[in-house]
Formats: sequence, structure tokens, C-alpha cells
Amino acid sequence: MIGALRLRNPILAASGTFGYGLEFSSLVDLNSIGGFVTKGLSREPIEGAPGPRLFVTPSGMLNAVGLQNIGVRAFVAEKLPLLRKFDTTVIANVFGYAVEDYAEVIRVLEDAEGLAAYELNISCPNVQKGGMQFGGDPGLAAEVIGMARKAAVRRPLWVKLSPLVTDITLIARAAEEAGADAFTVANTYPAMAVDSQNATSRLGSSTGGLSGPAIKPITLRLVWETYKAVKSPIIGLGGIETAQDVLEYLSVGAAAVQVGTAMFADPTVVECILGGLSTAVSEGKRFTINEMSGRFARENR
Repeated sequence: MIGALRLRNPILAASGTFGYGLEFSSLVDLNSIGGFVTKGLSREPIEGAPGPRLFVTPSGMLNAVGLQNIGVRAFVAEKLPLLRKFDTTVIANVFGYAVEDYAEVIRVLEDAEGLAAYELNISCPNVQKGGMQFGGDPGLAAEVIGMARKAAVRRPLWVKLSPLVTDITLIARAAEEAGADAFTVANTYPAMAVDSQNATSRLGSSTGGLSGPAIKPITLRLVWETYKAVKSPIIGLGGIETAQDVLEYLSVGAAAVQVGTAMFADPTVVECILGGLSTAVSEGKRFTINEMSGRFARENR
């Protein structure tokens, strides 16, 4: 359970790694996973960043996709009707560059059927505030979440927190007070890779977002800290490749997890992790998934 939202199981595919879901329907049984988060949706279509957009690093991956998407109206008209044929939980990831952008995207989605919740990406730069990230300031975070909360009448509002903050608990508390129903912790970490011989970036952009196993220990700490600071459920995200990774996230306070980078190497990894999780729980014979959730956090406050 993520608040009032019941999932088939606690493993979802993360935004930006599963397209609009339809692209993976021939490879993954969409009805078997806990659900998936769409790639970010904006008011208008966005072409995204120049290539190359991905670069593999030791124990991780850099991406600079540039939030490419077809726009919220095209998603509702072209993708969502096809997704309704599947019995799976669909979460719409929402982003913008001004407060009004978030609210408008949600207003369009509110009139559509087939969605279970919204996930706000607040790691975007606010063009009206000189480029400062919404998720880097408690006041800005509260402003955009409050506006989104007014627009999101029909569905829960998840907030995807940025790791690029001094104290994530300050943002989480402000977001919860503004109306967040759950938190995704956390987004990718700003990073870069260069070709020293040619003095060029390994990406089409100068910098990108680091994800994968390298960030897992850092994000585990962020989930633990957020769990201690708020009452709302948390979805952990960062470097998950195995059932053991899932159990670690659950132990520090996550109610569910999202799998991202691992899917680029193997799109069926979500199903594999799910099978491993069922085996791990049955072999443990001590705790159910619900009992495992937050166990370390409760005993190590």
C-alpha cells in the first residue's frame, strides 16, 4: 500500500526507463509488476537533449535525455487508451519550468481515465526564479506542490525529491505540509564524464544524471532520513538490481521501490527481482514484506 493506493507488489519501473510502458509490453508482462511511472510529461512536446544521451560509468550510468516527451495532450490521446487494456498501475510523471506548468499538466490528466497517481519531478529549474530547482528550496517546493495539490483532485500526489540538497528532511516536511501523499526518494545525482584526449563530454550535453549501483548507499541514507522525518509513505529509487537491494530499501523505510538503470541492460529485470523477492521472503520465514518495511529504521532512530 502507498497510502490509499494498493499495488499488486512493491516493485515498479521508474520514470525515464520504461518509456510510456507500451514499448516494453512485448518484453515484460505489464500485468505482473507493481506498476510503472511514465517518462516525464510536460505541457508541450520537448525534443530533448542532443546525443549521445547515455554513457556507462563504473557501477552506474550517466543520462542526459533532456526530458524528451510527446506532451501531455498527445499522451492522453495516443498512449493512455492503449495502456487501459492492461491491468497494471500507471503513475504519470509530471514536470514543468513554472508552477503553472505542473498545474496545467495535471488538469489535462484529471480528465483522463487509466491513471492511479501523479509523480511530481521537482528537480526541474524554475525559470521564473532564475533557474533554481523547485526541489532545492522548501518554499519553492511547497508552492509548486500546493498548486499541484489543488489541481489533483482525483488522484494521489507523489513527489520525487532531489538528492541535491543539504537536508532532504526540510524539503520533505514542507512538501508533506503542502499536500504530498507520498515521496519518491530520490532523483539522479548531477555528474559528468569527459574524454580527456579530445576535451569533450562523453554526452551530448556537458553534464548528466548519475544512477545505478554507485548511488545506492547514498540514497539508502536519504530514504532512512526521510522516513524519520515524515509520516507519508516512501518509494525508494537508486541502484536496485536484486531482491536483496529491495529488502534493504524496505528495511530503511521504503514501502515500495522503483527500478530504473538495471532495465537498460535487461528489461525483464523487474520480473526477475520480483521472483527473487518472493523466494527471499519465503526462505526467511520470519517476516512478511509489510513487517520488513521500516524495520531497520524503527530500531535505529
